[in-house]
Amino acid sequence: MSFPAAATGLGASDIAFSVLYAVFVWWFSTGLLLLMVRLPRWLHLFVMGGFTLITIGALFGLQANLSQVSTMSAVAGFTYAILIWAWLELSFLYGFLTGPRRIGLDAGTTGFARFRAAFAAVAYHEVAILVALVGIMVLSHQATNQVALLAFLVLFFMRISAKLNLFFGAPNLSPEFLPEHLKYLASYFEISRISRFFPMSVTLASLAFGFSIHATLTASTPHSVIAMTLVSTLLGLAILEHWFMVLPIRDAALWRWALGSKPVLTKKPAALPPLAAPPLDRAPRALRPGETHSRLPHTTPVAGRYDRRPRL
Repeated sequence: MSFPAAATGLGASDIAFSVLYAVFVWWFSTGLLLLMVRLPRWLHLFVMGGFTLITIGALFGLQANLSQVSTMSAVAGFTYAILIWAWLELSFLYGFLTGPRRIGLDAGTTGFARFRAAFAAVAYHEVAILVALVGIMVLSHQATNQVALLAFLVLFFMRISAKLNLFFGAPNLSPEFLPEHLKYLASYFEISRISRFFPMSVTLASLAFGFSIHATLTASTPHSVIAMTLVSTLLGLAILEHWFMVLPIRDAALWRWALGSKPVLTKKPAALPPLAAPPLDRAPRALRPGETHSRLPHTTPVAGRYDRRPRL
């Protein structure tokens, strides 16, 4: 099987550019979202409004791009899909589209009740993503340029897989990606040994990656070669993110420039020790004949001594 560039007139530099572009967009867009989340809360609404205008422009661009079959139209379609996805992610990280449940998981909740509570915490966002997917499918119906739809499908299914792995359990999760107002979502994560769902999800994703590589190698036009290279790279990066959940590698280091140096809470703090009685500045006076402890002003006997805190 020959390299696709030999049959389509593309050079190795064109393929390398597509791979590097997909990696850069994945890395930089994630970091940019994390930087936006660190902005003051009063700016979030303005930033969301500006990004909404950009996303509306991306939707119009996507529609106009559906009939184009050049190499640049493949890059443009991929970029439009990423912009739409970024808008959905920002709406979630800002807390505008999460779910009806905005509190942590109740202690002792297990089984289906835990799943129902976890879904309620993100239900609005999941519905919004599904609506966006259906919208792109309708726009892309019978279109010649399908790269935006393919890229969004990769993001959609790999996100579902990642969330299920967070729910069923993995040893190396990254709650530092959650902003302060969404820290309660970490209570729905299961930090444990690798669940049975992980090998199944990674195997299915790897099979899909193999098919996408095959489609890239057998593509007959420059547009389809670039399109499938972009989609295959995105799928490969999503699989890599899955492996970050189980390998002793902190993927947050890739975006340390966006997360900042502020330490993050990765586990529940230990219970505070009980309040110790403050030392007495003087020894308690001796009781007068007929006087009891209860008649001494603002004192309470504690282990044979007097705690001089006021009674409530």
